[in-house]
Amino acid sequence: MEAWYMDESSEDQRFPHRLSPNQPVTREQLQHIGVYYWKLNADIYENDPELQKIREERGYSFMDIITIHPDKLPDYGNKVKMFYEEHLHLDDEIRYILDGSSYFDVRDKDDRWIRLAVSKGDLITLPAGIYHRFTVDETNYTKAMRLFVGEPVWKAYNRPADDFDIRKTYVSSLRSS
Repeated sequence: MEAWYMDESSEDQRFPHRLSPNQPVTREQLQHIGVYYWKLNADIYENDPELQKIREERGYSFMDIITIHPDKLPDYGNKVKMFYEEHLHLDDEIRYILDGSSYFDVRDKDDRWIRLAVSKGDLITLPAGIYHRFTVDETNYTKAMRLFVGEPVWKAYNRPADDFDIRKTYVSSLRSS
């Protein structure tokens, strides 16, 4: 995984959108906004003891797999547009990239966009209440495991969603970190 601050360009969302010069973001900076990362061996995801350990420690009891590609995902164009709308969830978003590559964009403490480039083997968690969005990159392909604590909740709340308790809790956690 690599992370950087994004430019303000309105070019194709699938482009990297790096500032010039590039402004990288460290894993420590991501942890300060509640974003965590692991590098795993996606070739053995079905029997990976490291993945099992993470799932047990964090209570990720449900999982499914989604393939995002024009030939694999029904209504691909509209789904990609929907995923790219800035939103939050009431639960953490946990994604493990099994193949391909894509981007997750998250807001920092100052409301600036940080782009996370994820690829095969990257497992990330985005905290409940963080504003974020997702897009494929120029390959138009990613295969990801979606993990949940308990039954999955698929509801996204588009910005503005600042009145939700989970958003208030998240913003408060940023002030204290």
